Amino acid sequence: MKTTDLVVTPTALRFMGRNFPRSVGKGGISSRKREGDGATPRGTHRLVGMLYRPDRMAKPADWALPIHIGDLWSDDPGHEDYNMMVRAPYPHSHERLRRADPLYDLVILTDWNWPYAVKGRGSAIFIHRWRKQGHPTEGCIGLRPSDLAWIAPRTRLDTRLIVL
Repeated sequence: MKTTDLVVTPTALRFMGRNFPRSVGKGGISSRKREGDGATPRGTHRLVGMLYRPDRMAKPADWALPIHIGDLWSDDPGHEDYNMMVRAPYPHSHERLRRADPLYDLVILTDWNWPYAVKGRGSAIFIHRWRKQGHPTEGCIGLRPSDLAWIAPRTRLDTRLIVL
């Protein structure tokens, strides 16, 4: 492991020699991730993108892309766009990336089940802010907003997310 890897340990997220409190999925950490199980997938994952709300923050990294009105993420295992960013109108099951709450103001995308998704293996595994400390996610990694803001500009496309 490199110091530039994001390492999810049983108690924290380790990055650049620092430990940050983190949340994981309500289904715990699993080697058998399935759509809707609320689990965070165990393993080594690449970071493949960063999204942010330009109306709420400055661009956090050179490689970050803005979240626009109508940006969605497909979580419909029966559709060909499963686990991909899509645009409204989109009649299939999806998550809104531009939310009223700040949960997805800054999102780091992982390559879990992407770009060639296996139907039902899980979608939308992101790193984003948590709702509150100790509150689980739906399978993502949740961080304190100030920690996420510190981490995001220090990640690169060769940074890995390692979930132990």
